[in-house]
Amino acid sequence: MADEPPRLFGTDGIRRVVGTEFTPELVSQAASALATCLGNRGPVPIASDFRTTSDGMARLLAGSLQMRGVDVLEMGKMPTPALQYNVRALGAPGGLMVTASHNPTEFNGIKFCGAGGLEIPRSMEQAIERCIHERRFVTVPWNEVGTIRQDSQGVDRYLSSIEKNVDVESIRAARLRVILDCGNGTSAVTSPRLLRSLGCRLTTLNANPDGYFPGHPSEPTDENLADLKAMVIASGADFGVAHDGDSDRVAFVDERGRYVPGEVTLALFAREELRAHPKGLVVTSITSSTCVEKVVAHEGGEIVITRSGSLPVAEEIDRRHALFGGEENGGYYWPNHQTARDGPMSSAKMLEVLVRRAQPLSELIAELPRSVVVKAKTPLAPELRATVVGRVTTTLTGEARRVVTLDGVKAFYDDGWLLIRPSGTEPICRVFAESDAPDRARALVDHGLSLVRTAAER
Repeated sequence: MADEPPRLFGTDGIRRVVGTEFTPELVSQAASALATCLGNRGPVPIASDFRTTSDGMARLLAGSLQMRGVDVLEMGKMPTPALQYNVRALGAPGGLMVTASHNPTEFNGIKFCGAGGLEIPRSMEQAIERCIHERRFVTVPWNEVGTIRQDSQGVDRYLSSIEKNVDVESIRAARLRVILDCGNGTSAVTSPRLLRSLGCRLTTLNANPDGYFPGHPSEPTDENLADLKAMVIASGADFGVAHDGDSDRVAFVDERGRYVPGEVTLALFAREELRAHPKGLVVTSITSSTCVEKVVAHEGGEIVITRSGSLPVAEEIDRRHALFGGEENGGYYWPNHQTARDGPMSSAKMLEVLVRRAQPLSELIAELPRSVVVKAKTPLAPELRATVVGRVTTTLTGEARRVVTLDGVKAFYDDGWLLIRPSGTEPICRVFAESDAPDRARALVDHGLSLVRTAAER
């Protein structure tokens, strides 16, 4: 249809390159559309990360909401999970987080939270997109505008909840040595304070917030954490921990300085939660390794597989009253604390696991079933996503034992699987493969990359 609004939202909020795609007008329109959809209800907490444009965007959002009749609570700088926790704790109808998470420095974004602190559903995203497309926004007279107030207690509320949901006494008694890489992001606001409060002998890296991310790119991948791995070895630390730009995800390094893949951490957390709470339910996404399924089955639990993205996982956790949830990208969900992926909470839970088991992290990992997971990505224009997935699905259906189209397309073979999934946050396509044989996993990824590139060029 000619009047169909263009899609602005990706997997998690609106993310664009600032200056060319993300303009002041779009920021103001996004807030005005939210005010229209909320029907003047408030207050709406707003927080931001340390990117160079985040302060300006947060102020534009606050001013636009106020002028549209919505009360605003300015929460300052904090991780995304801290903002989400406060939305729920304050009973707010929604919240806004200014961040582009792990995206490159030229990006920024707005994550929209609904009541309860979870991402808003697609139906509300569509309502916001239509308001922006039609320039249809609520208006109020001068004497009915909202208020803007500051709330300085948000970090305290959040950290207090984390400490209530781990064994603080045992963790403090252990005095574990930890190296924390804040990645110049929002974890600098919360994680040093949290880990020191939990009795850790702490050394920090990149703990100076800086929107240019001078320490390393903001995604905590194996290749980006060379300094953390070296410091863990040099200091004899029990483990290392790193966060992405807005701290909703986490990555770990074991005491030998080896990066722990996200799917392995997910399997470890799932096992430990099921041992503490037998016969529980674990929720994960289609990108996860089969080792997670094997662990859950071995421990007598139940597993549910969802589409990728934090909202599908969180919604299923809530709907099924799950024990735990997680994704291979380092996002882990602890529903006793909040049903949102939470990096600082996950670091506290890792402390609890190590203290409870009294074993090095490398030994705990070695106990888990393992296979080889290979990940890659290739450029893909957003307008080609549906076409490419359709073409690739046709090809894979003719060659694989089974094909699932829950999210992108996942093809199962006798000796592994291949997943091709366009990113919802960047103009790329992600390709994942798993097999017991390293050469086969690599070959599957190369095959997937070739399929995507061929489909995009036709």
